[in-house]
Amino acid sequence: MVDYDPFSPEVLDDPYPIYRRLRDESPVHYLEAHNAWALARFDDVWNASQDNVHLTAERGTSWPYLVTKAIPALPNLNHMDPPAQTQLRSAMMHYFMPRRVRGLESRIRGFVTDCIDEFIDEGEADVVTQLGQIVAVRVACMAVGFPESDAGYIIDLVKRFLAREDGVEDMTESGVNAFAEMIAYLEGLAADRRSFDGEPEHPIDILLQAEVDGERLSDALIGQHLILMLVGGTETFPKVFSTSVLRLAQYPDQREELIRDPSLIPAALRECLRYDMPTQFLMRSVKKQCEIGGQTLREGQSVMFLYPSANRDEREFDQPDRFDIHRVSPRILSFGQGVHRCLGANFAEMEGKVLLEEMLSRMPHYEVDESRIVHDRTEFIRGFQSMPIRF
Repeated sequence: MVDYDPFSPEVLDDPYPIYRRLRDESPVHYLEAHNAWALARFDDVWNASQDNVHLTAERGTSWPYLVTKAIPALPNLNHMDPPAQTQLRSAMMHYFMPRRVRGLESRIRGFVTDCIDEFIDEGEADVVTQLGQIVAVRVACMAVGFPESDAGYIIDLVKRFLAREDGVEDMTESGVNAFAEMIAYLEGLAADRRSFDGEPEHPIDILLQAEVDGERLSDALIGQHLILMLVGGTETFPKVFSTSVLRLAQYPDQREELIRDPSLIPAALRECLRYDMPTQFLMRSVKKQCEIGGQTLREGQSVMFLYPSANRDEREFDQPDRFDIHRVSPRILSFGQGVHRCLGANFAEMEGKVLLEEMLSRMPHYEVDESRIVHDRTEFIRGFQSMPIRF
């Protein structure tokens, strides 16, 4: 019987062998120690992501909220169910729609070229800290309304919030403190913006004007909503980008195709998103007993959506462990699915497209120094803290 523990050393080092065993031997897997279920197959995760009858996000969507309760699951877009979630999300969607994002492409490209100009003459750079992180936080500031002057502070704050310690199956004390600091910072942004009485300029203004159950949101609740955008916009994307850079270096023939024909880059990015999804799982709680894969899930139990496992499911993808920029994947789970699909997906796709276009134009035959890669080793987000390249 397969033994799955998201905190075990073998899973932290390389979860894919365990994910394969789960899909084959125990696709709806019970974690007795935590009274939680893990869904490993694509269809199960896809369908459960859209089940708002039996599953709820209101009790939290990640381990520190649902299992250890290290931090309280206060309402935010990720911790709400329809119809309230739908109403608030719809009010904000204008700022994340494809047309608006396309209109910002030149500004995003400017962020990218500014970064590359800083190191292009050096012949080497760290694509996480000198490129991906900087572009991601500048785009998040532009997209959401965070002050760009706070970009460095935001990066540091998110890193402290997500930091983990070996052998500790929970947030660190410094992470809990960083969470409180993050809330205070975001509440302050909301409070400072309340005096603005013009037309909305960004999502913070929408949150200030929004009503839920007939009442305006407090600064504290707005801070909770903004956490989702702060963390998602600044931490996850650099992981996607850096693993994309690594895969293209490992498959130089495919990289050459992109150099010759940059129009292939969006499809290649989609394969990168499928192949190396950084978020290992998000969660729901059972609010009404249901059955998935022949297993009975009871009210109050937690449910883990193992996205990277689902994105490598042989039942959905042909030869899923093969990296192929020409793969056509009608469905992937890299941005989630259903009412909680990633709000910033269009921004992430645009950032990735522009970054790869500029990299493959200005330093097409870069080499990754794999001996100096620094990995993030957490149960929640996999990726790199540092990845040096030479060109």
